[in-house]
Amino acid sequence: MPQTSVLDELRSDYHRRILEKILGRRRRKGKKRGKSYYSNADSGNAGSMALSEWVALKLKANTGQEPCQSPPMEQTAGNVFASLTKDFLDKAFKHLHHLRPGNWTFSTSQEKGGITKHFQYEHLADLQAVLENHPELRATLGGDYLVVPDITIARQPVDDAEINTAEEFVSEADQFGTFTPLRASVNPKSILHASVSCKWTIRSDRSQNTRTEALNLIRNRKGKVPIVVAVVFEPLPTRIASIALGTGDLDCVYHGALHELRGAIEELGNEDQKEMLDTLVQGRRLRDISDLPFDLAT
Repeated sequence: MPQTSVLDELRSDYHRRILEKILGRRRRKGKKRGKSYYSNADSGNAGSMALSEWVALKLKANTGQEPCQSPPMEQTAGNVFASLTKDFLDKAFKHLHHLRPGNWTFSTSQEKGGITKHFQYEHLADLQAVLENHPELRATLGGDYLVVPDITIARQPVDDAEINTAEEFVSEADQFGTFTPLRASVNPKSILHASVSCKWTIRSDRSQNTRTEALNLIRNRKGKVPIVVAVVFEPLPTRIASIALGTGDLDCVYHGALHELRGAIEELGNEDQKEMLDTLVQGRRLRDISDLPFDLAT
């Protein structure tokens, strides 16, 4: 029997914790009271309920974890999903340190100021202060500059001593290399490497705020563009397509259990969803959560 890889173990643990914390059955209310559905499903959509149940049962079989007995409501579930996803990415990325060395910080902190604590966006704090003091300017300049991603991945700047490990590459006496944010002697702020938006489900036009946040990150930066992605657990590919199709804002969308979802669609024979899933995967717009640590290392 082949040995289980570390990535396989980390992915299984991610699914185990999802089952333990957020993925479980909810009871319907109203006329259809008594019937239950899994917490990432749309109770008004039979296809959504069937796919989510198949995926949940597959995850249970793979991990041995029973589904959550009292799954939280959607807002809370979204926050927990972001936290669990952050933990998975942090653990997996540490195993790729030889491919992407550096001092990295993974965070779900919703601090006031959002992205302004990172080098590329620190100027937005001044802009926001101006708009707060002069609200009449909002009509001209707009607003919502201070994006607060669900997960941020940032690299800390490097001391000159570390840069000079192999040779005297830089010197404080030089006037060279004195504007780069990578040197701690030049810039004390972290450099935003990636922004991850987490969507436990996709139900309405509110999901499009993922695209809006992505465009804000691209347009309002002073420096390199961070990797901008989304992670979802939505069972319907046709809904995932609402944020995954097209290019120019999100680099890619990742599903928390893509391989299990593909199996569910094959098993249930849902041709419309299969066609859309194939379009997204073959069009390089949708990948599995296990692909994301590698893409963060690129």
